[in-house]
Amino acid sequence: MLAVVTLPVEIDFTNAQEVSDQISAALGPGVTAVIADLSATIFCDSSGLRQLLLAHERTSANGTKLRFAIPLACPVRRILSLTGADSVLTIYPTLDEAIIGGFPPGRAESHEHIEGEPPAHPMAT
Repeated sequence: MLAVVTLPVEIDFTNAQEVSDQISAALGPGVTAVIADLSATIFCDSSGLRQLLLAHERTSANGTKLRFAIPLACPVRRILSLTGADSVLTIYPTLDEAIIGGFPPGRAESHEHIEGEPPAHPMAT
């Protein structure tokens, strides 16, 4: 069973914990994947990013998949790319693709294969 959590337009220190709580609340019995829908989210600060990464850790420890729906042109994608978080999180460009699952576009390997490895830094040589 899938659960979809629609996240706010802005995620910052004022609501980051609420976002984390929303994702955690979706982890009910029988839920195999949670979709965090950031389709309308245009801003995410470091406290929001931290909560998204912690949610990823919690769901992974629980055996639940956490998928993110973030459009390609969304400014949040740039933050995830700059921090390397996009190499850790499972990100799809649309909610429909996140619901279907499988390998995200542009990613050849599965996350199960790299679980536990540190993210590659984009500036590494």
